[in-house]
Amino acid sequence: MAEPILRVSGLVAGYGGADVLRGLDMEVAPGEIVAVLGSNGVGKTTLNKTLSGVLRPRAGTIRFDGRDIHAQPPQDIVAAGLIHVPEGRKIFPDMSVRENLELGSYRRARANRSANLERVFQVFPRLRERTAQRAGTLSGGEQQMLAIGRGLMAEPRLLILDEPSLGLSPLLVEEMFGLVRTLNTDGLSILLVEQNVMQSLDLAHRAYVLENGAFVLSGQGADLARNPELEKAYLGL
Repeated sequence: MAEPILRVSGLVAGYGGADVLRGLDMEVAPGEIVAVLGSNGVGKTTLNKTLSGVLRPRAGTIRFDGRDIHAQPPQDIVAAGLIHVPEGRKIFPDMSVRENLELGSYRRARANRSANLERVFQVFPRLRERTAQRAGTLSGGEQQMLAIGRGLMAEPRLLILDEPSLGLSPLLVEEMFGLVRTLNTDGLSILLVEQNVMQSLDLAHRAYVLENGAFVLSGQGADLARNPELEKAYLGL
């Protein structure tokens, strides 16, 4: 079996005197889509911040691409190829679409900027049509495309997508999940952190269900979708 591109062991993290994550163990293999599912407030954002180096873990290890990264600063984690597309898109609204995309290659893959820009435009033709447009004037769906495109500019080894369907219409949600499938078909490893349970499980090879800072269920996506404990774990029923 191939070495996981991401391996998390005994991860504890939090804020102030409170632990939010309580001993998480998880893996992402090369070429996998792994979903982390859970409702608001269960620790998904804390997990993403910790994996990205924004929040320093209190205990445990994070190994990415064979190296320990749990003590590294965010810029070094980005340079290694772990790229986080944050919840809420976090684009620069007063900059153009092209400028936003070019910033994605600031720490990594700068030499391939032109080729990667063309790749992003092939994935998102609408962004090509709006290269000079201010990013803040894009629709919600186009802003999400821009956020993912900015992540792709860094040639990610693993792409963390934080709530990519948030705030999108049902039609755009379908389009977004289809895009994630296409990116994975091209070989990209993806950690999909979502509230949208059934569509995520339909897409993911494996999934973890997070509740109160701990994983309460894990397994193959299709198996979890049929698991009668899923509703109890996810909704607290």
